[in-house]
Amino acid sequence: MFLSIFDVFKIGIGPSSSHTMGPMTAANRFLDELKSGDWPRAARARPAALTASLHGSLAFTGIGHGTGRAVILGLCGENPRQIDPDTMDAKIAQVEATGMVHPPGHAAYRFLPTRDLVFDKRNPLPGHPNGLQFTALDTDGQLLLRRIYYSIGGGFVVTDAELEAVKVASPAQADVPYPFAHAKDMLAMAASSGLSIAAMKRANEEASRSRKTLDDGIDEIWSVMAACIDRGLGQAGIMPGGLNVKRRAKAIVAQLDAQWQRNEITPLMANDWLSVYAMAVNEENAAGGRVVTAPTNGAAGVIPAVLRYFIKFDARANSSTIRDYLLTAAAIGGIIKHNASISGAEVGCQGEVGSASAMAAAGLCAVMGGTPTQVENAAEIALEHHLGMTCDPVAGLVQIPCIERNAFGAVKAVTAASLALKGDGTHAVPLDACIETMRQTGMDMSERYKETSLAGLAVNVVAC
Repeated sequence: MFLSIFDVFKIGIGPSSSHTMGPMTAANRFLDELKSGDWPRAARARPAALTASLHGSLAFTGIGHGTGRAVILGLCGENPRQIDPDTMDAKIAQVEATGMVHPPGHAAYRFLPTRDLVFDKRNPLPGHPNGLQFTALDTDGQLLLRRIYYSIGGGFVVTDAELEAVKVASPAQADVPYPFAHAKDMLAMAASSGLSIAAMKRANEEASRSRKTLDDGIDEIWSVMAACIDRGLGQAGIMPGGLNVKRRAKAIVAQLDAQWQRNEITPLMANDWLSVYAMAVNEENAAGGRVVTAPTNGAAGVIPAVLRYFIKFDARANSSTIRDYLLTAAAIGGIIKHNASISGAEVGCQGEVGSASAMAAAGLCAVMGGTPTQVENAAEIALEHHLGMTCDPVAGLVQIPCIERNAFGAVKAVTAASLALKGDGTHAVPLDACIETMRQTGMDMSERYKETSLAGLAVNVVAC
């Protein structure tokens, strides 16, 4: 099993990796297939109109998560990594006014969002809670092509056929030197090789790319994360969506900076800095800004917050330790995704903020000198204490409880790393057992608590 660091950490836009980035990517894939012409009736007719329908969690919380907007932009040919957030409103307004999309390299297609984009809450698709369907029609309204996609978390998108192939395929050994699929394998390989988790992850990455390419890519990931923190710390005002939630990071960091300049140390300072960094990222995410999936957008603040905290307070922070932190975090994230899920619509927020906290705890433990067994222990501690966490966003927006929840995920990550470093790595609950528990808990959890906004805070805050 091998999941690249660049699959775990994807550069994109907010507010959701599964509900914004994924649907935009799915629309891109549909356009690519249309352009190839390798589909039924291609020789007899050409597509003139497109339709899209959203199902399951995408239908229930798609408006608050900007899913419809993402589909429109994707059908315009925009992709999450390159789109300029400042141009999105104008592009969407043009499609709504003209009823047409003009993706580069294609003829114009008729697409009127009020008619051709359906939020179908009654008919979930069978493969995954985040399902969407695209169709292409000819000038007579006859179906030319229909495709189903699933946005499975963290910006990953698969077709229905690809999802089924994954379910029935036998596990394959990846063509990398350290193909660990479980934490147990990872620890055994570390013990036999004498390498750190970051070093093994690096060796796996360098099996398919040069060291410079890898380092440049990791540096870019951190650069985008750091820029997101800085933008979030500099913005004030009300976040979009109608809940009238105020941005708080700017005011909080002003107070912390004043304390810092006065050399005023308080018992809450560590938590305050962690919290403000995480909140800054998730306020930016909620506003549709540029973020990095870590491993999702809804959990994007935890890993950057813990790394920024390490940089601010630990003299060991440098370009090498920053890369090791992210490599270690990605290794843990890959194991979690392979054996459970990082999708809130599939397993609740334990799979998003819980996974992010485990990844951050592992990364911090590693760069603070932890052994592989201590790193695995740190990840387990952090994940264990997110088990059962629901995903119940108020009004379907990635704001309440998501923004503050990232702050708590960061605090738990640092606590987990500290506890692990105080021990020798031995512990009662293996990380693999904790990941399997998360998977089982997610399967048992009511759909009402898995990013549908049908229960929990999503109901009771509105009712109050």
